[in-house]
Amino acid sequence: MSKLFPTLFVSHGAPTLILEKSRTTGFFRELSTHFPKPSAILCVSAHWETAQPTVSEANQPKTIHDFYGFPQELYELDYPCPGSPELARRTSELLTAAGLNPQVHLTRGLDHGAWVPLLLAFPKAEIPVMQLSVQPGLDARHHFKVGAALKPLRSDVLILCSGSATHNLREFRGQRIDTPPADYVVEFDQWLNDAVTRGDKEALIDYVRKGPSAVRNHPTPEHFIPLHVALGAADNPAGTRIHHEYNYGILSMAAYAWS
Repeated sequence: MSKLFPTLFVSHGAPTLILEKSRTTGFFRELSTHFPKPSAILCVSAHWETAQPTVSEANQPKTIHDFYGFPQELYELDYPCPGSPELARRTSELLTAAGLNPQVHLTRGLDHGAWVPLLLAFPKAEIPVMQLSVQPGLDARHHFKVGAALKPLRSDVLILCSGSATHNLREFRGQRIDTPPADYVVEFDQWLNDAVTRGDKEALIDYVRKGPSAVRNHPTPEHFIPLHVALGAADNPAGTRIHHEYNYGILSMAAYAWS
């Protein structure tokens, strides 16, 4: 096994994922058994959008319930992990050296794209977590460069990038969780798996043109660009799909790991 931690891209689904019993929740509950305990986790979530890369220096990041109209039980959940100002500083230094002009947020907490998978995968909330934002106004190549700058962290830090392999909520029509996936979702999802396993990083970076129905699957880019951070931080561009399931007819819950 590599001495470095893998880089991960996971699909976090709806906030209610954490209340469900599905293959995806099972996947998250087993995730931490596949590698040693990291000293810290750097989480890149689709739900923190900024103009420039921004790191959180919060000592005790709050659990942000950034959703509306869901069961009350979700709003009572808390993920009381420690933060990691030290990792925030290390990350800022690496991004600065790469010319990416990072910013610092002193109090930013964890949104559901971060704490939902973390609560399932690391329920003891004992590992320090630092969150890094995405920039939907910048392209996939920018996020690949962000990931590449983070490579030196992988000796002791788990880089967990959280978004969605497909994410067209505009076409959600109250489907059941087990509704069969739409053809356009399957087509893009299969293309994604092929591109990742072949290590075709240029196709993944140029996914808007190369991926079938790419814009239909991702009308906005924020849930896909975390994948490019994970890809950029990898030594080997060829990744492995470590989980797969469809939810609600429109969401691929695919997850990938790179070494």
